[in-house]
Amino acid sequence: QVPLINELESAMHQLYKQRASRLVQRRQDDIKDESSEFSSHSNKALMAPNLDSFGRDRVIYQEQVKRRTAEREARRARRRQAREQTGKMADHLEGLSSDDEETSTDITNFNLERDRILKESSKVFEDVLESFYSIDCIKSQFEAWRSKYFTSYKDAYIGLCLPKLFNPLIRLQLLTWTPLEDKCRDFETMLWFESLLFYGCEEQEQVKDDADISLLPTIVERVVLPKLTVISENIWDPFSTTQTSRMVAIVQKLIDGYPSVVNAENKNTQILLKALLLRMRRTLDDDVFMPLYPKNILENKNSGPYLFFQRQFWSSVKLLGNFLQWYGILSNKTLQELSIDGLLNRYILMAFQNSEYGEDSIKKAQSVIACFPKQWFTNLTGDKTISQLENFCRYLVHLADTIYRNSIGCSDVEKRNAREHIKQIIKLLASIGALDHAVTVANDHNVKEFKILIEGK
Repeated sequence: QVPLINELESAMHQLYKQRASRLVQRRQDDIKDESSEFSSHSNKALMAPNLDSFGRDRVIYQEQVKRRTAEREARRARRRQAREQTGKMADHLEGLSSDDEETSTDITNFNLERDRILKESSKVFEDVLESFYSIDCIKSQFEAWRSKYFTSYKDAYIGLCLPKLFNPLIRLQLLTWTPLEDKCRDFETMLWFESLLFYGCEEQEQVKDDADISLLPTIVERVVLPKLTVISENIWDPFSTTQTSRMVAIVQKLIDGYPSVVNAENKNTQILLKALLLRMRRTLDDDVFMPLYPKNILENKNSGPYLFFQRQFWSSVKLLGNFLQWYGILSNKTLQELSIDGLLNRYILMAFQNSEYGEDSIKKAQSVIACFPKQWFTNLTGDKTISQLENFCRYLVHLADTIYRNSIGCSDVEKRNAREHIKQIIKLLASIGALDHAVTVANDHNVKEFKILIEGK
């Protein structure tokens, strides 16, 4: 029956992968559509390949864009209405929510296929005696052998064979298990886990190197970790804060609960971490886009380009925070490469430099710094921050200088506001350990409360 179980598992994974891919593709299409719509330099002919002399493909393409635009705006309107009803509208920023709404047709088709696979799974052992497929029955037979004839049990290396024997039976129970979903059960509360929890723990003196003691950790290594690897590669969306939080939680749970197998030296753990990294890098390469417009275009805060620019900025900040949820699991070097080199310096900083200089930029900088793990800056030596943040620090110094220059010739109130903004920038620089840059800003703008500011960072 193992080939049939493999087929069912593969079909279920493919079903979830198709749904995830559909949502990612829709997001990419939405970004392309908006980018094309708001770009005065775009060549729309390039967006519609294989045009004939009558322009028929162009018409089809434009109709597709209109349909996608209407659907996109309808989804946004429904999310906005939902936030208004729950009172979350005031502090919401466009770009921080995930667009994971599905059509009723997609939901129906998904459920039908899922139910079909589950129905097939219920028939896998319909012509097999219970004693040959029930985990409880199989377990009790080996427990009796172990209890009565322990020497022959050990000589037959049964403890090493049990994980392989239970593997397909457990995978069948885990067919619909995915920690990314809200209603997903904790695998430690599932029947297979509870059945095997105390296997080999009967009241007798424990034998040295008893393989049965590691039965559940071995199953976690050979069943749960490969399952999570597939989910990481094909189903997890790094742009989703909820999905990322759940993925981080399950991996951390395994690290804490099964340190003997879920560690950096374990092959299956390495494969899982590699899958996570590849998925994050793929998101960086394929899903992140930062539009650039002349500053005069962005002056109208109700215009399409401005709203698109803001949405893309905040979605990138959200992704930054999602990446950094992996602090403590992925190495600092890897995380800094992804989050700072790959996202902050490559996209977010470019958006900062294209924005107006003022209070809005300071609030955005605060949001970016809030994503960083505080532990990065607690053991720094000297007065410099980590090297990857130098460009960001230089931007903050330039922001302070620009705010000061723009306040020259203004009213006393505006000058006081500018001075407060400069003090905020000093605190931001100090909070990430960039004391050298903080001192420069304080000296350049004659801020005498420097010690008070950095102590209250």
